[in-house]
Amino acid sequence: MATILITGCSTGIGFATAELMARNGHTVYATMRNPQRAPELGQLAERDNLPITIFPMDVDFDESVSTAVAEVLAQAGQIDVLVNNAGIGPLGPVEEAPLSDFHAIMQTNYFGTLRCIQAVLPAMRERNAGCIINISSVAGKLYSPYHSAYCASKAAIEALSECLAGEVGPLGIRVALVQPGVIDTPIIDKNEPIASDTKYPNQIRLRAYLGASRDNNIPPSTVAEVVQAIATGEQTMFRNPVGADAGPLLGWRGSLTDEDWIASAGLDEETWIGGMAQLGADVRPYLTIS
Repeated sequence: MATILITGCSTGIGFATAELMARNGHTVYATMRNPQRAPELGQLAERDNLPITIFPMDVDFDESVSTAVAEVLAQAGQIDVLVNNAGIGPLGPVEEAPLSDFHAIMQTNYFGTLRCIQAVLPAMRERNAGCIINISSVAGKLYSPYHSAYCASKAAIEALSECLAGEVGPLGIRVALVQPGVIDTPIIDKNEPIASDTKYPNQIRLRAYLGASRDNNIPPSTVAEVVQAIATGEQTMFRNPVGADAGPLLGWRGSLTDEDWIASAGLDEETWIGGMAQLGADVRPYLTIS
């Protein structure tokens, strides 16, 4: 059994991954910014006697990450698998989105991932063993209007991970990417309403697609199962799409030229609605949501 360090475990994919790995006998160190505000995982671990230890860790800060990793190493002796899951995902047009949104999302999604990687690598390198699993997104390869901050952060993770895999593979350390589609997690609920004075009303389409895709009820446990398969060596691919929509979305994008993909943002509403239906998303009920 392995010792697993997971970030962003208060809800969603991180919570589900911590629970699944622990139920399968792995020793899990689950981290989150404020454990006091999200006691559910700790309560679950205590109730079911699961091998989960919860640590406070804010991936936005060097000291928080280095302290947590040092404490895990002191307790467990080694970290076999790092799962970089912590992330945020604001929406909005480039012109109207505050610059602070771009800073915040890169700080958490990209630099947070990088901080954790740099913190665990020395011990993994000394042992010539380890696995780093970065939770990316189909958005790391599919760049949608009004999703620029999130897509940029996930594209950066994709590039970082591929570079890192080549660097540490010869040292016995494996790197893998997980690319979820739309998963039923609280991240979708955290977006601010569209501003009434927006110059970009078409951003409702992205929100409608996310809402409609969420109705497919793909649970975070679906992603957790893939993470576990990677961690145990059952799944050996570098990139791992997850969810009913992930493959079709990536395939659709791959079938289009860059110019056709960009032009698709200008489709008339009925044509766009029909296209989304082909991808399994009934977006019409969401197009009146402000």
